[in-house]
Amino acid sequence: MIRMIFTGAALAVGIATVMAQGDPIAERRNIMKGNGAATRTGSQMAKGEAPFDLAKAKAIFQTYEKAAQRMPTLFPENSKTGGETTAAPKIWEDMSKFKVAFAKFEKDAKEAEAATKDLDTFKAAFANVTKNCGACHETYRIKKS
Repeated sequence: MIRMIFTGAALAVGIATVMAQGDPIAERRNIMKGNGAATRTGSQMAKGEAPFDLAKAKAIFQTYEKAAQRMPTLFPENSKTGGETTAAPKIWEDMSKFKVAFAKFEKDAKEAEAATKDLDTFKAAFANVTKNCGACHETYRIKKS
């Protein structure tokens, strides 16, 4: 049942992403929804609310890797506003640092995927990788009121 839900969520995000191509704001929102779903699953496993599954754990990190590769390409000048974007102006003010943040996220996710062998290694790796999320959102995301 959990595998079907996880697969269904991934499929829905994938379909939405295909539909959003050409609309960078919608595409980045869909990618972040996928990251959010992966993070929820990881959080549940780390807290013992869901059984640890090595394949799912590795898939979480793969989701992050793919997002980190794609996201830096989705911030053209014409996507600063509109589409209910929460992207902060800081992105365009220092695009190189923004891209470095995603490179670090990708590197950390790849290392985490390789290091994850069991629940304990997953917990440590997951905590390390998700630190990237908070740091990036703090700097590059406008908080909704």
